[in-house]
Amino acid sequence: MQFHHNGFKAGDPHRAEADPGARHDPGAVPSHVDVLIVGCGPAGLTLAAQLAAFPDIRTCIVEQKEGPLELGQADGIACRTMEMFEAFNFSERVMKEACWISEVTFWKPDPQDPGKVMRHGRVQDTEDGLSEFPHVVLNQARVHDFYLELMRDSPSRLEPHYSRRFVDLAVSGSAADYPVEVRLERTDADGRKRLETVRARYVVGCDGARSGVRKSMGRHLAGDSANQAWGVMDLLALTDFPDIRYKSVVQSGSGNLLVIPREGGYLVRLYVEMDKLADDERVSSRGITLDKLVAAAQRILHPYTLDVKEVPWWSVYEIGQRICDKYDDVPAGEVARSPRVFIAGDACHTHSPKAGQGMNVSMQDTFNLGWKLAAVLRRQCGPELLHTYSAERQAVAQELIDFDRQWARMFSDRPREGEDSGSGGVDPKAFQDYFERHGRFTAGMGTHYGVSKIRGESTHQSLATGFVVGTRFHSAPVIRVSDAKPFQLGHAGKADGRWRMYAFAGAEDDACDGKGIRALCSFLETSDASPFRRYARPGQDVDAVFDLRAIFQQPHAAIAIESLPALLLPRKGRYGLRDYEKVFSPDLKNGPDIFDLRGVDRAKGALIVVRPDQYVAHVLPLEAHQQLADFFAGFMSCDRARLP
Repeated sequence: MQFHHNGFKAGDPHRAEADPGARHDPGAVPSHVDVLIVGCGPAGLTLAAQLAAFPDIRTCIVEQKEGPLELGQADGIACRTMEMFEAFNFSERVMKEACWISEVTFWKPDPQDPGKVMRHGRVQDTEDGLSEFPHVVLNQARVHDFYLELMRDSPSRLEPHYSRRFVDLAVSGSAADYPVEVRLERTDADGRKRLETVRARYVVGCDGARSGVRKSMGRHLAGDSANQAWGVMDLLALTDFPDIRYKSVVQSGSGNLLVIPREGGYLVRLYVEMDKLADDERVSSRGITLDKLVAAAQRILHPYTLDVKEVPWWSVYEIGQRICDKYDDVPAGEVARSPRVFIAGDACHTHSPKAGQGMNVSMQDTFNLGWKLAAVLRRQCGPELLHTYSAERQAVAQELIDFDRQWARMFSDRPREGEDSGSGGVDPKAFQDYFERHGRFTAGMGTHYGVSKIRGESTHQSLATGFVVGTRFHSAPVIRVSDAKPFQLGHAGKADGRWRMYAFAGAEDDACDGKGIRALCSFLETSDASPFRRYARPGQDVDAVFDLRAIFQQPHAAIAIESLPALLLPRKGRYGLRDYEKVFSPDLKNGPDIFDLRGVDRAKGALIVVRPDQYVAHVLPLEAHQQLADFFAGFMSCDRARLP
């Protein structure tokens, strides 16, 4: 990370200097805010942490509970989510505490003794090279802790307002500045309740499956239920089941079970199949107790024993897949009006926990929305940009629903006996094959955004086949030229609202001639059409909106720093100090060349344009200067004002 560019500052560099206007009054919510976030779950905190980086945006987050979450429900953290955590600078802390999931084992009834289970398969959890990060498991409450600390240390010094229950909201067409009025019920320490009113420019409901914000919008979740009750419990236990520290799928004649090892080396989570439910029956009517959950797990794991010592948390639920048809308050088909109210996470999609995607997809929802809200509020983009949130994320959730419906059905079905398909049930080998085929999806890599104003056509995809337009930017190892440090290129993209441009040099481009990267830098520095010049404000650093990085094919020692274009050695901060961290070479010592890994055309090079949420927006030739300018002109604003 970089710091000291605005002067030397001792202490923790993660704790930013507080903005002069930053303040938090736990006694009352502010009367007027730019963004009001309802709910302190993973979706709400991801959004709050992203907006906290902008002290000129006044953000407020409220939560009905009395304080932070202490014991979480979700625990699986996909590889893609770890990439996002790196953008927030706490991926290393998560990896150090978490349990890593490297392999998955599969169990079925023993053909010689169907009352017992036996291991029949073992697969790698994620394919090689899919991400530089692993799939890990960590208590959701710890993820909340990292976000809350990040918010407290941000320039905004943002903290939640607890003990606030959302009552209702109303959007006024005549109130241009703060058109959304929200009523909250506050509960004081002595139990007294009172109403508070907040006026906001935008409201985001991250308040769960029973979302009050969604109901106030007049929207509802639609879908179906598999009529199957499941139990889940975190436990400390003595067992001779050999795969207790693996993610394990167990199919038995007594039901099915999923083993998820937890952080710390001893804790484990079990998802246990329980009762079939009648149509329209709720799981609460079955009176499922903890003792019944434990007994069911013991039956399924036979002949292995399970001696439960402690259960910190348990719950029961029914499988169902439900989704909202739209994630904002604008009626379908209406484009003239811009959204003012949004929903995210469980408020707009629910599914079974078997694929481990609930928390992950929810956080990706608001990672998508956060930079767009910031861009509109800071007048970098017009409000029509906000239509892309629902369009992009609703499609992603629908794909998850479709996958989860089949996955949950196979998981809840009884294992087929023998080779006779007429006997019914699911073939355990087919179940394993389905998991392997969809491993990229469960790792969080299945998102592929369609063409839109913020995602270009794939006309030049052949220039960089490994950076697929519409998918997340796939990091790869490089060497930083200025100090020979090994580096993951994708880690340059932080959650700061900036667009990234990764310029891969062609074979003849050594930064000393008048083409390729040098010509691109000249255009970006001097042309009136340059996005760097059109969308920057006076007094900002040159890379405040767009962050250009260059990757050359030569070894790092062959690059002469003194000959680089000025845009690759920009002067920044209070003293105009040079930024030496913009230029890279392939890591030829420790692994494959990034040009080979990501299919970059060595003769021509390529320009990869990446959105603030780490998704590839465009692949262009290095010389396509006007195309680059036209792309950003399609949705960015030249307005130099601060807030609407």
